[in-house]
Amino acid sequence: MYTLSSKLKLTAIIFMIVGAIGLVYGFIAAPSTIEDVKEMMASKGHHESAEAEVVEQDSHAMASEHAQEGHAMVGQHEAEGHGEAEAHGDEHYEHVLHQLQNKPWAALYVAAFFFFMISLATLAFYAIQYAAQAGWSPVLFRVMEGITAYLLPGSLIVFAILLLSGLHLNHLFVWMDPEVVAKDELIQHKSSFLNVPFFLLRAAIYIIGWNIFRYLLRRNSLRIDEATDGRYFKQSFKLAAGFLVFFLVSESMMSWDWIMSVDPHWFSTLFGWYVFASMIVSAVTVIALISMYLKSRGYLEYVNDSHIHDLAKFMFGFSIFWTYLWFSQFMLIWYSNIPEEVTYFITRIEDYNIAFFGMVVMNFVFPVLILMNSDYKRINLFVIMGGIIILLGHYLDIFVMIMPATVGKEWFIGIPEISALLFFGGLFVFVVFNALTKAPLLPKRNPFIKESQHFHY
Repeated sequence: MYTLSSKLKLTAIIFMIVGAIGLVYGFIAAPSTIEDVKEMMASKGHHESAEAEVVEQDSHAMASEHAQEGHAMVGQHEAEGHGEAEAHGDEHYEHVLHQLQNKPWAALYVAAFFFFMISLATLAFYAIQYAAQAGWSPVLFRVMEGITAYLLPGSLIVFAILLLSGLHLNHLFVWMDPEVVAKDELIQHKSSFLNVPFFLLRAAIYIIGWNIFRYLLRRNSLRIDEATDGRYFKQSFKLAAGFLVFFLVSESMMSWDWIMSVDPHWFSTLFGWYVFASMIVSAVTVIALISMYLKSRGYLEYVNDSHIHDLAKFMFGFSIFWTYLWFSQFMLIWYSNIPEEVTYFITRIEDYNIAFFGMVVMNFVFPVLILMNSDYKRINLFVIMGGIIILLGHYLDIFVMIMPATVGKEWFIGIPEISALLFFGGLFVFVVFNALTKAPLLPKRNPFIKESQHFHY
């Protein structure tokens, strides 16, 4: 039986506390009025506002046009122009205000979704092992089950953020704002699908379905340890096959709802697969990292270099799969150059240049360089290095999906972003490693356990 060390437990709790404090600070520090925004922009030297520009332009135009109509008429038109400029400037500042208020919410949402997606994709990978009746992986089943324990709290946290969005406590989803919808004909045509009650109902169905399947697969896994026949293994096989069907549909719709709809004018038919690729490579990476950690602590005695080698192959293979989908989506949209489609990438290239291309390098170039060599896949140091880079790269991937539509140009990785990573990272470690203490790390009486124990490649 695995015992959670006090050092690891304390570290996870410290991360959660520090992260929570940083998040609270991020929400408190966010501006609450337009005047706060003006002061912040002035302090950063960005006070070349729309208001000042418009006032100056209108004043010169009015003075030139009416120079011969008398001082009274000039004054009247200048006053009107000044009023229009003020209105335009206030509208600009209000837009910036919403973006800055969104920043801590967006940081919270990105980190919450990132760790949630790892647990969900791990459940899918776990179900694939049962459905394929894989012989190499049963010694890793309890690690996968431990990671999926985060699915329930992780999905509930994401749902809570979505619910708060539906209650208009943030502006993450612009289509939830009635004032925006009233002026946007395109969003109006999508309102039969993009409306808050149906949106939350779909989210509830996804979350309930995923967690029910996780509960049943975990329960059967523990029952197999005590079983005298193959009944529960056959049930798990059928459950895994059923879950994978449900997962493929729900994951695609979840990607549309929870990520793509932050840009309600943009869509991609490849998006569900693209998000899945990011999820699955992150999940396999975490499985490998936790397995190596437990192995280094004297657990998982039957996990050998061949198991790590296979996990590293999946890390490499899914990284190439993600790159293929990223390039396919980008190339087709960029080449066709349809304005309502290509604007998605223009925004990210112009305003998120470092993050956008940086995550491509981290998610493709580094895994290829580190994990292409077969021998390197058996060396823990190389797998750990590749794993850390992959996880950071796919966090940036989710970051680039969410931030441009919610925060716009007012982005930077600061206290809210780092604090959210610390909080959810600590919570993830605490839940996962606590779950690993609930059952023996080696499954018993699995039909393929002997093959897995003696697996060599």
